[in-house]
Amino acid sequence: MNISRKILNVTLSCLLALTSASVAAESEPIRIGEYQSLTGSSASFGISSTNGSKLALEEINANGGVLGRKVELITEDDRSMPGEPATIVRKLIARDNVVAILGEFASSRALEGAPIAQESKIPFLSAGATNVKVTQVGDYIFRNCFIDPFQGTVMARFALGRGFKKVAVLTDEKQDYCKGLSESFIADFKKDGGEIVREQSYSTGDKDFRAQLTSIKAANPDAVFLPGYYGEVGLIVRQARQLGIKVPFLGGDGWVGSSLIPVAGKQLEGCFFSSHCSMENPDPVLQDFVKKYRAKYKADPDDMAALGYDGLNLLVDAIKRAGNTDAKAIRDAIASTKDFVGATGKITINAERNAHKAAVIQTIHNGKFKFVETVQP
Repeated sequence: MNISRKILNVTLSCLLALTSASVAAESEPIRIGEYQSLTGSSASFGISSTNGSKLALEEINANGGVLGRKVELITEDDRSMPGEPATIVRKLIARDNVVAILGEFASSRALEGAPIAQESKIPFLSAGATNVKVTQVGDYIFRNCFIDPFQGTVMARFALGRGFKKVAVLTDEKQDYCKGLSESFIADFKKDGGEIVREQSYSTGDKDFRAQLTSIKAANPDAVFLPGYYGEVGLIVRQARQLGIKVPFLGGDGWVGSSLIPVAGKQLEGCFFSSHCSMENPDPVLQDFVKKYRAKYKADPDDMAALGYDGLNLLVDAIKRAGNTDAKAIRDAIASTKDFVGATGKITINAERNAHKAAVIQTIHNGKFKFVETVQP
C-alpha cells in the first residue's frame, strides 16, 4: 500500500512538473535570431535592415504577438567580416534556441551562415542576399528578395533599351553577389546583341581604381556596369569622372547605401541601378511603412529597411500559419507563402525558395534616388 502511494505521488509530481514546464514554455517569447553588418564596410545595409525588422517587431507585439506569445528578436552584429556569421549562427541556435533566423544581406556572409542553419534544420530567411547560390544550400534556406539572374537580365535589357550597345564591366572579385550579378548581366547582354568591350576587377576595401578605369576608358564604352557595394561605388565613379569617363554607370541593389551620394556627389547624376522598391511608389502598404519608419527613426527608409520589415513579417506570418514553433512546420509554411503583401510588393516563394516579385529601376537626380520604371518577373 505504501509503495503504491509512493508511486502515485511520484507520478503526480512528474505530471505537475511537466505541466508547469509546458505552461512556462508557452508563456515565454518566441525567439527569432538575426545577424547583420551593423558595423564595418556594409553597415548601412545592416542598420537599415534591422531598423525595418525592429519596426515590424513593435507592430507584431503591439498586436498581441503570434500564437498568443510575444516575439523576441535577438540581433547580432557580424561586423561585415567573414568568419563572424558562422560563430553567430551557431550561438543563435545552440544558446538562444531561436526558431528561425533572419540572415545577412551580403550574399557572401549569408552563404557562410546558411549551411549551419541547414544542418541544424532551422529555417533561414535572407531579406536581401541575391546570389543564386544562397537558397541552393538546402531546403531550409529562403529569401524574400529577387535573385541576381533576374536582376542581371533586367539591367542588360535596360542598357540595350537605352542604346548602350558597348559596355565595360567592373566587378568586385571578393563578393559572391558582385560576381554573380556580373555573370548574369554579361550573359544576357551578349545574348541580346550587346558587346562587352572590357572586363576589370577590384577587391572590397580598395581605394585606388585608376588602373582599371584607365583600361575601361581606352575601350570607349557606351556605359559601365558596376555591380558593387555602395562603399566602393562612390569612390569608383568619382575617380572615373576625374579621368574623363563621362558615360553612365549602371548597377544593382548594392548601390543602396547612406554614403553613396555623399561620397560620389554630383558624379552619379544620370546613372541607373536596379533595386527592390522605390519610396515614390504610391502603394498604400509601402506608404504606410514609410510613414511609420519616418515617425520612429526621423529619417527616410531605403530598400534594405523595407526588405527587413517584410522579412520579419513574413517569418511571423509563417509561424502563425504553421500553428506552432516546430522548425519543420515553419519551414513548410514559408515554402507555401503565396501573395504575401509586403512593403516591397506581393511576395510568393517559388519552388527554389526564392521570392517571385518585381524589380525597380532608379536613377540619381539632384542628389536623390528617383523612380524610372518597374520590371515584372
